[in-house]
Amino acid sequence: MRTPLRAALLGIAVILTGYGLFAAWLGLHAVSYTDARDRATARTTGVVVEDGIGDDLDIRVRWTDGGGDTHVQRFGVYDTDRYAEGEDFPVAYDPAAGDPRGFPADPSETAAEDDLIVPVLLGGAVALLLTLVWLRRGLCFRLAARRPGRPLTARVRTGSRRAAWRAPRATWLELTTPEGGTRWQRVMWHPALHEPPPGLRVTVHGTGRRAVAALPDGTRLVPLGRLREHPPTNAVFDDDVMRTDLRDAFVLPPGTTAAPPWRDAGTTAALGAVLGVTLGLVMTGPTLTGTVAFVLSCTTLVTSVWLLSAPQP
Repeated sequence: MRTPLRAALLGIAVILTGYGLFAAWLGLHAVSYTDARDRATARTTGVVVEDGIGDDLDIRVRWTDGGGDTHVQRFGVYDTDRYAEGEDFPVAYDPAAGDPRGFPADPSETAAEDDLIVPVLLGGAVALLLTLVWLRRGLCFRLAARRPGRPLTARVRTGSRRAAWRAPRATWLELTTPEGGTRWQRVMWHPALHEPPPGLRVTVHGTGRRAVAALPDGTRLVPLGRLREHPPTNAVFDDDVMRTDLRDAFVLPPGTTAAPPWRDAGTTAALGAVLGVTLGLVMTGPTLTGTVAFVLSCTTLVTSVWLLSAPQP
């Protein structure tokens, strides 16, 4: 049970750390924006020189500060029909700043601030959901493990999964009942499953929606998903295809140590970071604030989903 527990702790740590960095990054920029807007006590009227910019239909405004300097600045607004090209646009700015930044003088136009705050709230909801998945998995394991058990014969099956977004391999138990029936239960990877004897005798608890199988040495396997009556259709098992790589062989050669696949986490995180950079550059203008936010969110999300999919060697 120690290895699945470590995977769960690592998964929750990734979620909390990633979201913490994401929220701190956007939160600090939101505070900085709010402070700067509060110092913008001077008012002037600018002219919209371009509208309908980008997917958010931003506007570009030319305005002049109290010192006579002219600025051309892009603003995000909600009332896009009101601020068409050629229309006036009220601007607030800090009169004490050497190169003042303009803000919408209309207090209802909070698009720029909301772009920093709303992602934090949405990210919190996603982080909570991912954490609840881990907690639900642990709760289901505990509840099923407490139910009465019965001895069954298990065959350990491992193979490839077709879904590219998940860890590519999965471990299944093919459980044979005394009556001759067969059930299938996907489980989290555990070192105790390497080199399993044929006709492995296990004690299965909770043969309802989930089955917790206890090995003869007392190791309890964490179930993933429901107990099935038919073989999974999205898996290709190693003993059904030609093995061409050491990772395709479930029974490792003598002297080979099976290590948890934590090194693959680095590759997964790197792919998430590349995805974040790409989305940030495409969707934020690009801006440093948005790009870094995308990198943090994508890296956390991709790594968390990978861990939830129960990676194995």
